[in-house]
Amino acid sequence: MAFPTETVYGLGADARNEAAVRRIFAVKGRPASHPLIVHLASAAEFQTWARSVPAVAYELAGRFWPGPLTLILKRSASVSDLITGGQDTVGLRVPMNSLAQQLLQAFAGGIAAPSANRYGRVSPTSAEDVRADLGDLVDLILDGGPCEIGVESTIVDLSSGPPALLRPGGISAEDLEGVLGQPMSSERGSEVRAPGMQAAHYAPRARIVLADASSLASVAERERGSGHSVVVLAPGTPALSSGIEQIRVPETLAEYARVLYRTLREVDRRQFDVAVVQIQPLSGLGLAIRDRLTRAAAAKLDQQP
Repeated sequence: MAFPTETVYGLGADARNEAAVRRIFAVKGRPASHPLIVHLASAAEFQTWARSVPAVAYELAGRFWPGPLTLILKRSASVSDLITGGQDTVGLRVPMNSLAQQLLQAFAGGIAAPSANRYGRVSPTSAEDVRADLGDLVDLILDGGPCEIGVESTIVDLSSGPPALLRPGGISAEDLEGVLGQPMSSERGSEVRAPGMQAAHYAPRARIVLADASSLASVAERERGSGHSVVVLAPGTPALSSGIEQIRVPETLAEYARVLYRTLREVDRRQFDVAVVQIQPLSGLGLAIRDRLTRAAAAKLDQQP
C-alpha cells in the first residue's frame, strides 16, 4: 500500500513479511541490491531492528524524530537481507506525518517503504502521483494530501566511524552538525549503500540541464537551437528569448523543495524535451534540491523518450 509521509509518498509493506517486501521490488522495478528504509512508530523500537546503537543515534533521534531523518545502524539478526540489500546495516526512520503515524501505531510493526513510484523516476508527493505511476499495482493508497517537505529524508550513517551524510534531505547538514558538535563527512566517506545514492535518479522523462543564473538564457537558447522544446525553471523573471517558456519556481528553499517534484512532473505533462534549471546553493535545503536535480540531470540517455 502507499501512504504519505512529510517527505514523499512511500510504497509500504510489512518489513517482516518477505513475500510482501518482494512485491515492493516487483512493483517499482527496483534492483534487489538496493536497501529499503524501515519506518517505525517511535525510537523505542530501535532495539528490535538494530544492535549496538550508539549514543549519538539517541541524540539525533531525540532532536529530529519524528521527522525527515533516516539513521543507518548495524542491523539486528532478525532483519531480512531483502530489507538491507545484503548489508550488515539497516536504515530506520520515524516519520512525523500524522497519517503515517496513525498507520504505524495501528500496525504495531516496521513498515519497509521506498518512494511509491517507478524506480529512478520522480518521487510522488501526492496520492494522484502514486496513481499515475503505479495504478492498480498498489492495493491501497492512503490520501493524506500534498507532502509537507517534498524531498526525501536526510540519511546519516552511524554504523561505523564518525557520522557520515549519505543523502541530503529534509533535515539540513547545518542542523545536524549543530547537534553533533562536529562537521559530518560526505557520502564518499562511507561504503554503505543507501536509497537515492545512485548517480542517475529522480528523473523526469525530459532531459535536465543545470545552469547558473548568468547562463540560463544562453543555455536555453542553445538547446532550442538544437531543435528541442525548452522550458526554464528559475525564480524571478530571467530575460529569455521569444519561444522559450519559463516555469517560475519559489524564491524560498523550503517552498521550492515542497514543489520540486510536482514541477518536474509538470515539465513532463507539458511535454518539454529539455528543462534548463537554475542551480541552488550548497546550504540548507538548497543542498538537497541540488542533489536531486544533479541526479536527475545524470539520467542515462536510454531512460529518455
